[in-house]
Amino acid sequence: MLLKPDCIPCISKMALSSIRLLTDDEQLQKDLFSRMLEIPALRGQAWDQISPEVFEPIMNILVEAFGDGDPFKELKQRQNAKALELYPALKQAVERAEDPLFAALNLAIRGNSVDVMVTDRSIDVEEILTHELNNVSLRESFFRFREKLQNTRLLLYLGDNSGEVVFDRILIEIIKSLYDPRVIFVVRGAPVLNDVTVKEAAEVGMDATATVISNGMTGLIPGTVLSRCSPELNDLFETADLIVSKGGANFDSLEEFKDRYANLWFLLVAKCLPYSKYFNVDMHQPVLANYEI
Repeated sequence: MLLKPDCIPCISKMALSSIRLLTDDEQLQKDLFSRMLEIPALRGQAWDQISPEVFEPIMNILVEAFGDGDPFKELKQRQNAKALELYPALKQAVERAEDPLFAALNLAIRGNSVDVMVTDRSIDVEEILTHELNNVSLRESFFRFREKLQNTRLLLYLGDNSGEVVFDRILIEIIKSLYDPRVIFVVRGAPVLNDVTVKEAAEVGMDATATVISNGMTGLIPGTVLSRCSPELNDLFETADLIVSKGGANFDSLEEFKDRYANLWFLLVAKCLPYSKYFNVDMHQPVLANYEI
């Protein structure tokens, strides 16, 4: 999805939040934010880009300023640790649900709503356990998704954030227990924001649940820009029976391929007005979308 006017203040807010996570020095915050505001896309001068591409120069500025190729590594460790503490209770709740797959799917999508880069919300376990594991708004698309799973031998699952990856692990575990496909979990090729890489995936045991591979992108960019990904991942897009794209950055970079890959499913939360309009759902509602004709 190309940039919308709403994206500029949203990306700017995320950029400022990123700076504040790394330093309390107000003058340095001002200096770094001023540099970021010179990025053409944040000045309304590059509408032909997707939002993940705008984060590459933002990340380059942060890496250069702090001399650290992975400036958010401690944040990612904290997010994973917190989510792992919740894992036993959430896994048990999913397994005891009337429909474990539906509960796990709701859980994985709801995990996308907890992202410290865009929100200050913490994980409300009681809310998840009481209301989020049986969100009826997903029922219609869920039936099609489950039907697709029944004939899936190779599942390609594109991960998103640290912490959230624990919720993905639960969904993948349930899928494997029911249908036993081969699952390949795809992570970022280079550390960017709080996104999951091979390192963070291993921290939460994803490597024992699925085959974990990098998307092969060397630039500091979130999402999955296929033209910059490895030949291996591009080949997997052609051979996978089902592709799960998790989160906004993956959606933004893959939306243009929704017609080419009829087996591509988007799992995310409608965190902004453009998403709400695109998927025709209320703000902050879960999305499970596929465009197979």
